[in-house]
Amino acid sequence: MDHRLNPRSTEFEEQVLEHLDMMYAVALRLTRNTADAEDLTQNTLVKALRFHDKFREGTYIKAWLLTILRNTFINDYRRKTRLPVIVELTGAEASQGVSAESAPGAEMNHASRAELLELLDDRVRHALEALPPDFRDAVIMSDLEDRSYKEIAEAMDCPIGTVMSRLYRGRKILREQLEDYAQEQRVVGRDGSA
Repeated sequence: MDHRLNPRSTEFEEQVLEHLDMMYAVALRLTRNTADAEDLTQNTLVKALRFHDKFREGTYIKAWLLTILRNTFINDYRRKTRLPVIVELTGAEASQGVSAESAPGAEMNHASRAELLELLDDRVRHALEALPPDFRDAVIMSDLEDRSYKEIAEAMDCPIGTVMSRLYRGRKILREQLEDYAQEQRVVGRDGSA
């Protein structure tokens, strides 16, 4: 059945479209990028219309739409941060079998960490190595070794809040030091947008 023929669907679509500007404004605050905000708004709109049967009469539609938008943003962010880092190999590298050290969740030893750092571009590696040790270790464990806050807190013997603070400050320093490099690599635009 075509949902556009359903009077409730037409009325629902009109209610959703009334909040389009508000959804875009919130999306822009979340993404800080007009193209990403447009995509997030469109994805939210599509989900709201697709799942209009989940909307219950009497529910505040603005709150319902913002929940969809927020959840879509969070899910997209998580998906993007979990994408594997692409490394181009020349074929001359030695093949390594799966060992206890390379198993997911295993502790990284210093040799493994050094090998991991060797995969980074020299400028990135030097900027990372220039960080204060606590910031550097937190950033490496989180961003390169993909450890959770809890795992980092246990390894560094500190509270999770301290880990979050160290990550924030370490990443901020890296962002400032590598801004020109990111623009050269076209990771971010001249206006700082991703």
